[in-house]
Amino acid sequence: MRLFAVRDYRHLFGAQVIALFGTGLTTVALGLLAYDLAGPRAGMVLGTALTIKMIMYVVIAPLAAAYIDRLPRRMLLVVLDVIRGAVVLALPLVSEVWHIYLLIGLLQAASAAFTPTFQAVIPDIVPDEAAYTRALSASQVASTMESLLSPVLAAVALTFMTFDRLFLGTSAGFVVSALLVLSTRVPDARPSARTRAWDKAVGGIRTFLTTPRLRGIMALNLVVASAGSIVVVSTVNYVRDELGGTQQDVAWMLAASGTGTLLAALVLPRVLERAAARTVMTTGAGVLVGGTAAAVTMIAAGLTTWAGTAVTWAVIGIGMALIITPTGKVLRSSVERNAIPEAFAAQFSLSHLAWLITYPVAGVLGTNSGLTLAWSALAVLAAAGAVAALLLWPRHDGEGTADGAAVTSWHRPGKDRSTLTKAA
Repeated sequence: MRLFAVRDYRHLFGAQVIALFGTGLTTVALGLLAYDLAGPRAGMVLGTALTIKMIMYVVIAPLAAAYIDRLPRRMLLVVLDVIRGAVVLALPLVSEVWHIYLLIGLLQAASAAFTPTFQAVIPDIVPDEAAYTRALSASQVASTMESLLSPVLAAVALTFMTFDRLFLGTSAGFVVSALLVLSTRVPDARPSARTRAWDKAVGGIRTFLTTPRLRGIMALNLVVASAGSIVVVSTVNYVRDELGGTQQDVAWMLAASGTGTLLAALVLPRVLERAAARTVMTTGAGVLVGGTAAAVTMIAAGLTTWAGTAVTWAVIGIGMALIITPTGKVLRSSVERNAIPEAFAAQFSLSHLAWLITYPVAGVLGTNSGLTLAWSALAVLAAAGAVAALLLWPRHDGEGTADGAAVTSWHRPGKDRSTLTKAA
């Protein structure tokens, strides 16, 4: 199946790309807004705002999964896009730090319901297994292109406009995204394997807790969040205060991390055809542990150079892609088809629970005790997550159902089942 020959997928992919770029501009602008309002305490403000985001994701995503099969998914996605566009449009008008917190809470509540709904739609419009794998890769490439190009676009835009105008681009992106979703034929959700709302809300999380490979992914989420928080929360203060950079320099340094992610995403589809997902993802954990250790060494020894920072940020970007890209495929192979929405919502919630732990460390500890102590704590968390993943995810664990048995659809005539089991 030719992936982009599927009209509905093509439109949804376009909606995702446009909304991602809008979100990327918001990330850059939000950091600069925090610096404009709080100066040296921008890291704490940004860390608090992102912590609110994580709370919304952890709480709202399971609830969305519980009720998703009762709502028309297309209209739900459109309404959530419109809400996000309206909230972002209000961000340039804020004059107090608490205004940021209030609007971010509303914005991220909508995003927490949107993302797992969007992810759960893809298997229904791209049922072919090979095409779905390519769809996962395309989605990751889109995310990495956003992380690379959004800061670049922001840096260019900031040469002739103030940062608050960037929010206008985000709002427009959400509106266009809503129009593209409206043009698709998104099927309603299949009835869940569970009937009670509470069972649906916690069912995906229970699956994670009882499935060895998914427990490993929970640990890897902590590795990603620990390394990623250094980049997302600390870059604005690090570049402005330690390196003496400008607003444009903040954007370019964020683009360095995106470059690493993009390079990894371009080669991963072929790698995943030959290598086990566990191997790729644990390798990514090792890369992130190395990246956080390099960051700590750099700040503690006073080796704060532009080139060293850019390389370290790029390494962190590579490691994050190695873990995030294969996750969707592992999730899909671990549950029955009608439990896919719950699994994606659980991963969305649990992965952001990890960020909920690491954002305050980067923001609050970094502001009150310095970047050296904050980054050291994050490096320790990354190492702990990597070790836990190796212990929790058995080396010869097959990609299958929650009890660890291989899913029947992975068995192909002429192939030995033991060989397929090792492919995890």
